[in-house]
Amino acid sequence: QVQLVESGGGLVQAGGSLRLSCAAAGLTCTTYNMGWFRQAPGRQREFVALLRWSASGPYYADSVKGRFTISRDNAKNTVYLQMDSLKPDDTAVYYCAAVRWFRTYDNPLEYEYWGQGTQVTVSS
Repeated sequence: QVQLVESGGGLVQAGGSLRLSCAAAGLTCTTYNMGWFRQAPGRQREFVALLRWSASGPYYADSVKGRFTISRDNAKNTVYLQMDSLKPDDTAVYYCAAVRWFRTYDNPLEYEYWGQGTQVTVSS
């Protein structure tokens, strides 16, 4: 049984930083493409970042490029999202997701497994 468990969300002021964690069980992060998505109230779920199991990437949404960094700790089977220079527009529930194969990496419909989400709120 696959489980993805996010943690690390919270309330932070604009310009601050947070690090989200996604602990995986039932799959190995090094053999899956691991992504982060977010969903703000009234908006569709949108792609944030992807770490591929292959050598290519990582990939980032234009809105977070240069501010967010996705990484992985193989020993802990955990994927991280370091978020710096946070803006109020980054406020959303952040989800970790995993897929073995995809055609379009930023399409949430292609992902097989999802975590429960963690709330990130950035105040102005």
